[in-house]
Formats: sequence, C-alpha cells, structure tokens
Amino acid sequence: MNKHMLMGIGLTAFLALIAVGLGRLPGFTLVGPLIIAMLLGMLIGNWTNLDKGLDKGITCSTKIFLRLGIVLLGLRLNLVDIQALGWNGFLYAGTLTIVAFFSVYFISRKLKIDHTLSLLIASGTAICGAAAIAAVAPVVQAKDRVVALAIATIALVGTFFTLIYTGLFPLIQPNPETYGIFAGGTLHEIAHVVAASSIGGEEAENHAIIIKMLRVMLLISVVFILLFVYEHKKNAGRPSVSLKTLPIPYFIVGFLAMSLIQTFSLLPESLVSILIDLAYFLLAMAMAGLGMKVKFHSFKEVGSRLLFAGLGGSIILVLAGWLLVGVIF
Repeated sequence: MNKHMLMGIGLTAFLALIAVGLGRLPGFTLVGPLIIAMLLGMLIGNWTNLDKGLDKGITCSTKIFLRLGIVLLGLRLNLVDIQALGWNGFLYAGTLTIVAFFSVYFISRKLKIDHTLSLLIASGTAICGAAAIAAVAPVVQAKDRVVALAIATIALVGTFFTLIYTGLFPLIQPNPETYGIFAGGTLHEIAHVVAASSIGGEEAENHAIIIKMLRVMLLISVVFILLFVYEHKKNAGRPSVSLKTLPIPYFIVGFLAMSLIQTFSLLPESLVSILIDLAYFLLAMAMAGLGMKVKFHSFKEVGSRLLFAGLGGSIILVLAGWLLVGVIF
C-alpha cells in the first residue's frame, strides 16, 4: 500500500469524521452522517483538483470498506427479523428486480441505446448498481468505455433518488418499516440504501438492508441466465456454463454470519456497540468516496438518452415498489 493510496483512504476518513460530527448537530440529525459524507465527497470531487494517485485509496473505501461495513452491520440484525419477512420479502425483491430489469432494458432499446449498454444499465438498476454492472460486463463482453458509461449513469441516478428520498422523508413521515422495505427494494447501490434508510431509524434501516440483500442474492441468478444465453449462442447450442464463473457476493455470507452471532448473543453488547459504530464510520467513508466519484460533468458525458433510460426505469421501479409494498406486506 503506497503513500498515495493511504492518502486517498485518509481523505475519505477525514470527510467521514466531519460528517459524523455534523450529523450530531441540531438540524443535521434529520439528514444523517452518511448523506452528509456523500455531499461532502461531491463537493470535494467537483470543486477541487484531486491528485489522480488518490483514486486507488478512494476506490478502496467505496469497495472494500463498504463491504466490510455491510458485514459488520449484520450485527444490527437478528435472524428472527429476516424470518419475519418470510416469503413476502423474497416475492417483493424478486418482483421488483424483474420489473426494473425489463423496464430499463425496454426503455433503453426504444431510445436506440446499444444492446450491451442496455443490459448493463438494466442490471445495475435492478440489482446492486456498479457491482452488478461489473459482474455482468465480462459475460456480455462489454468494453471498458461502455462499462464506465453504465456505472456513471447508475451513480448519477442512484444518488439523485437517494437525495430525493432523504428530502421527502421528514415531509411525508412514512411508517419506518414500510419505508425501509420500499427503500431497500427501489434504490440502486447498497450504500444508497443504507444512507436513505438511516434517516428512518433502526427499524427502517434493518428492513431496508434485508430487502436489499435479497436483491443482491439475485445477482447470481441473473448472471447465470445471461451466461447461459451468451454461451449458448457462442457454442451453437452447447453451453459451457461453470459455477466457478459466477460472481458470488461473499460479503453476504459475512453479513449473515454477523447476524447469526447477534441472534445467539455470542458477543458482549459493549463490543457489538463498538463494531456497529465502526460499521457506520466505514460506510461514511464509502459514501464520501462515492460522492467524489460523482462528477457533475458526467451528465454531459453520459448523454441525455442514458439518463432518460436510467431515470425512466427507476421511476417505474419506484412506482412498482410503492404499489407492491402495500399489497405484499
């Protein structure tokens, strides 16, 4: 780990510290430290000239520390809570994943967006943002430029809806459980879900994370189907699908392991409290890094058609999520 990488990580940690401090002040408590960290990152990323050498450290925060934070956040959940959602949770997550995927793909193709790029945007919207795009890209043989455009689109659209949710929550004041399920089922990145649901309190955040994790688990199924289709075409009806090629999201295993530890009270409450605080700090670092990667000039680079596709599909997802949460739960 070189000096520049450490400086990049240090920058996200510094912004996280500021966000945590501001989040405790009157007036800022409604927003929460995660959203504040994201906004600070956006300001730094767009209004300062950051050294390119910091990118690896910032990326470390947005990927590795994000997943570590999610794993530790499993200590917030008791497996009984997951069981309480039952098959309704799977039905809700699965239905929204299907709706989002096909809605975004259909809109993208109608806007004459390339087939491969359409698949990437659809996957990112339906499952888990950039992680889903990165997993699907090699299967559909997407070029780096196409992958970058898809990730930029999802980052912009996901951040936009996260800020909208956060701004509307104090005005609407929905039921925390319902809001959490809705946020977990309709937002793109895991970081977006955690940030937006945290404003609704512990109950909202717990339900949001559970639903989002169920969506992330569907990544394996989506990649397997795409891999089967592409291999089938390439090998003239003789697919060579291997389980080794599937992008298993291992951090889910860690998350469930932490939930198991909490369910059986295997750790003292004082240590659990410290680890949960650490989880939120790591997530704040990830949000700061994510904010620094959202460039305002990307609106021009992404283009209006990609933004319309991402926004259009996301609006359909939001409407479906709000309708189904009342029907299924």
